[in-house]
Amino acid sequence: MRRAVALVGLFGIIGAGLSLAVVPTTGTVAAPKPERTYLIPASDGYGVADCLASKAECGQIVANAWCEAQGHRIAKSYGVATAEDFTGTVKVAASSEAERPLVITCGH
Repeated sequence: MRRAVALVGLFGIIGAGLSLAVVPTTGTVAAPKPERTYLIPASDGYGVADCLASKAECGQIVANAWCEAQGHRIAKSYGVATAEDFTGTVKVAASSEAERPLVITCGH
């Protein structure tokens, strides 16, 4: 009797292993977020404005980190915002280049 129970258990384990090997594994993947542009005040307090504004090597790293924090994969572009990027969206238009907000466009 013990052998019969052991054999049934063994065949059950083998059958379960085979069925798991045959079943396709499908993982759930989040849909990519659409491209989005963010305006960041030049005086945000983090000290990253120089990197983003000057297109220095650190700018791509900072822009990518910003996009990842917002749920995107990479930064497609970054730099100082043009007047068309922020006119009408902020209370007071920036008068000098140093006061203009920064822009980061994130994508997937």
